[in-house]
Amino acid sequence: MNHIMNHRAIPRLDTSLTPATLPAPADTDPAALATHLTPEHWERANRHVVRKALAEFAHERLITPEDLGTGRYRVTSDDRSTEYLFRADVLALHHWRIDAASIVRRQTANGHKTPLDALDLILDLRHGLSLTPAVLPVYLEEISSTLSSAAFKIANGHVSAGDLALADFQDVEAGMTEGHPCFVANNGRLGFDAAEFLEYAPEAGRDTRLVWLAARREHTTFAASEDLEYKALIIDELGPDVHERFTTKLSRLGLNPDDYLLIPVHPWQWRNKLAVTYAGDVARRDLVCLGHGEDTYRPQQSIRTFFNTTAPRKHYVKTALSILNMGFMRGLSADYMQATPAINDWLDGLIAADPVLARAGFGILRERAAIGYRQPQYAVAGGKGSPYLKMLAALWRESPAPRLEPDERVMTMAALLHVDRDGESLAAALIAESGRPPAEWLRAYLDAYLVPVLHSFYGYGLVYMPHGENVILVLDDVGNVRRVLFKDIAEEIAVLDPGTPLPPRAERIRAEVPDELRVLSIFTDVFDCFLRFLAAILDEQGALREADFWSVVADCVNGYQQANPHLAGRFEDFDLFVEQFPLSCLNRLQLRDNRQMVDLEDPASALQLAGTLRNPIAGYRRALVGAPAA
Repeated sequence: MNHIMNHRAIPRLDTSLTPATLPAPADTDPAALATHLTPEHWERANRHVVRKALAEFAHERLITPEDLGTGRYRVTSDDRSTEYLFRADVLALHHWRIDAASIVRRQTANGHKTPLDALDLILDLRHGLSLTPAVLPVYLEEISSTLSSAAFKIANGHVSAGDLALADFQDVEAGMTEGHPCFVANNGRLGFDAAEFLEYAPEAGRDTRLVWLAARREHTTFAASEDLEYKALIIDELGPDVHERFTTKLSRLGLNPDDYLLIPVHPWQWRNKLAVTYAGDVARRDLVCLGHGEDTYRPQQSIRTFFNTTAPRKHYVKTALSILNMGFMRGLSADYMQATPAINDWLDGLIAADPVLARAGFGILRERAAIGYRQPQYAVAGGKGSPYLKMLAALWRESPAPRLEPDERVMTMAALLHVDRDGESLAAALIAESGRPPAEWLRAYLDAYLVPVLHSFYGYGLVYMPHGENVILVLDDVGNVRRVLFKDIAEEIAVLDPGTPLPPRAERIRAEVPDELRVLSIFTDVFDCFLRFLAAILDEQGALREADFWSVVADCVNGYQQANPHLAGRFEDFDLFVEQFPLSCLNRLQLRDNRQMVDLEDPASALQLAGTLRNPIAGYRRALVGAPAA
């Protein structure tokens, strides 16, 4: 175990994971695209993914490991011919902490050991996983791609967790190794070839330039915050010289620049989709390719979003990207984008006017403008949710850079779950850097992260998708979490309370969810899908015992409730101290349909529930002081 209080202060990052160390995507030697696929890296990647699959499938009750005593367990294949043996302990929230080194696959008949292979594991368990013939081969391809990504990270991830804790924002973004903590097939990215992986995967850490298209106005919609005008935005994003160059190009083609709006496009999307699927639009000059902009961008963990590395204070750019990744084709709907700025402006105004959220320092990175192109023929042919209607749209989101004080730095919250290839934890390194007791560091983080989630829910019936990639941590100069910024707002928030007023353009985010399921937005999205993993990591690192972790979480919840007794009725209606709550399963969604897991307009209809979980903060309830009498 790593005892973090012995962690030594280390200099600022000098990462070996830079584009210069990786083969060029267009390398003339095709073998250079697969240098990370060695027997050693593949064995290690498979052991990692097999461990995660066994742990998360057991967590979701897809498999039931047989208890052999003394911390030893067995899982048997559907046909009983193969068995997996491993050591594990089961923590709160039915979290399976499996010792990866202990996993053995062997034939049941003769005890002969066979190599660990994640694809074999899926095949061994496919009937119990309810994988249909249509889903199975695609899921295997996603697992294979996830393994390849893991092997790449093993081959190139030489930066220690301690170094990464002190790294720049984008070095941390590229240094993440796990992806979503719950999903087993979480790095599928089906559609990228081997060269494109090296060019556009966030772990490759490469900068790229976006392609810009001119789209005829009559087929294009632009929406922005009230204080933002189209031309000012585009000139600021492109720079006056590039904007003039693009305008001149349109004029030389005999086209009127005023008849067009400019859209940033992922280079892959132009080459693989728009220049082919929308070829007629290009031929008719409804779409005109203007070339690359000058600024360089870095792909984020969310794969289709770019951070401007030339000018970090400029906007993120989120683009349509028609690859299959973790249960969805990652397009963007032109229709969906129209309401995006209005939704963000509404939420920003709500936050600014609320004293509880203001005290927490909570904020959002507003999606300030959005643009989308409607292809008229596919609009007739494509039904609701069709990927053909989501091929050309983009949005501009605020960067965190202008929000920072001189003594502040930022990192993705996903980093708190990062463990390097030597088993060292980034969260533990941050705690050591801070010099504070782990429970005190944790409470400060929860006050910044959990309190805004609680208050949004209890005060307004407002819920987020506050997983690691959607949250930016603002740290002080010694690693304490000072405040948080949420992002990816318009696609991943919902208002569940019918009494919360919304402007007409934001009504899209109102959702009908049964009362008994509403509080799962906290139990599932925060407790089960994030804090469960952080608690296990800090316990394993020797930083904070798991029981103490959940005691701090309970103290945070109690502290929030004590400070807001006027919401006592809501606390009772949606009780966070119940003995147990329904287990909502994410892998079950992907195993059922890995192309469209959830209808984004009716997410509650897709929930896959499997029994209950014991609530780790049950029993910690404190009576409210000053609450209205019942």
